[in-house]
Amino acid sequence: MKTIRKIEATLPILPKRKKVAAYARVSEEKGRTFHSMSAQISHYSSYIQKNKEWIYAGVYADEGISGTTDNRAEFQRMIEDCEKGKIDIILTKSISRFARNTIDLLETVRYLKDLGIEVRFESENISSLSDDGELMLTLLASFAQEESRSISENVKWGIRKGFQKGIVNSFCIYGYRWDGEKFNIVPEEAEVIRLIYDNFLKGYSAEHTEKQLKETGIKSYTGGDFSNTSIRAILKQEKYTGNSLLQKTYIESHITQKTKLNRGELPMYYAENTHPVIIEKEIFDKVQAEIARRRELGVFANKAIKTNYFTSKIKCANCGKSYRRSGRRQRKNSDERYYIWTCRTKSEKGISHCHSKDVPEKMLKKYIARALDLDEFDEDIFLEEIEKIVVKGQDELIFHFYDGQIVHQKWESTARTDAWTEERREAWAEYQKGNKHAVGHKGRWLKDDKNK
Repeated sequence: MKTIRKIEATLPILPKRKKVAAYARVSEEKGRTFHSMSAQISHYSSYIQKNKEWIYAGVYADEGISGTTDNRAEFQRMIEDCEKGKIDIILTKSISRFARNTIDLLETVRYLKDLGIEVRFESENISSLSDDGELMLTLLASFAQEESRSISENVKWGIRKGFQKGIVNSFCIYGYRWDGEKFNIVPEEAEVIRLIYDNFLKGYSAEHTEKQLKETGIKSYTGGDFSNTSIRAILKQEKYTGNSLLQKTYIESHITQKTKLNRGELPMYYAENTHPVIIEKEIFDKVQAEIARRRELGVFANKAIKTNYFTSKIKCANCGKSYRRSGRRQRKNSDERYYIWTCRTKSEKGISHCHSKDVPEKMLKKYIARALDLDEFDEDIFLEEIEKIVVKGQDELIFHFYDGQIVHQKWESTARTDAWTEERREAWAEYQKGNKHAVGHKGRWLKDDKNK
């Protein structure tokens, strides 16, 4: 008997198309950033979409920043998309474009390898999934990192040699523009600079000038409103005198590219007459002297801030912050107010951040008079004799005198008993007569006045 077997038609199995993305990065250099970035994005977009075995997954591009991965937004977004399964292969021009730090590079490549994602480096012709891929990456990344360091050191050397000769490196600053050869004054911006200096010498605060500039619609270098912080920076900027203090900052590392203030780690150079003058040196020096004077006065220098003879004098032993004054109304007589001093940290962030003791103003005056051996508090003597008062624990005041003497005093608030006046006693008696449930209410009444 014949055996007949039906052979079913089979469809060809098409290979699974890979989701391919590219990563590009350019450094900020001589205005070529935009052109270079556009060229790379165009190249990769076209290259990926021409391959019928690939699915275009996009181009991720960072510009004008270093090769460290922690500060590249697009790079981080690409890694997140890899974790979501949106990418199978990443194309990049070279190892130095992907990362300049060998350790950083290997950690990233290994992480992507664990996810099953391949990274292809075009210039070096290396695939991260090949057998010798990691070895080659280690060697070549080390060379790239050293090359980056060498270039960075050469650039720094050139700049510092220029500093020694008084050659100013280009800078962007409100009031000036660089024309390719020299710095030129921008007249309307120079007038704003002079206004800021003039206001300060007239006694106005940076906050006052900030408000004035905002009301008149004057914008900063970036096009936004002037902040009091930027105004204070302008008041300290020696370049407005036509002179330059060079190497005030420096780059900590060619990898992190973080700028640090030069606090003596490197020499600084003062070059005179490097560009046109906006503020005369004499006026600039007067402003610096006034800044120092106001710093010594603290909050008393700002007329806009309401001050008291205790302002900035009362300190917290827990966090070191100054105490601030607050007024409260009596619960039983809203026309009467009493004042207490509270640690700023506790006032702003709550008792969980600082559990310091509040001090009634009456108590401060009482114990200050005792520390000064006076019959009653005297504001002038207090300001002349006592530098600060430190509030420690729940019952200690530490008085620091200007002559170096330190006095410790235990204190106890009597606000609760002081509030129990003859008038309050009479009111309490009347309340008891008409309330058969008055037992225990005295404690509540007293509790109402606990902090008075």
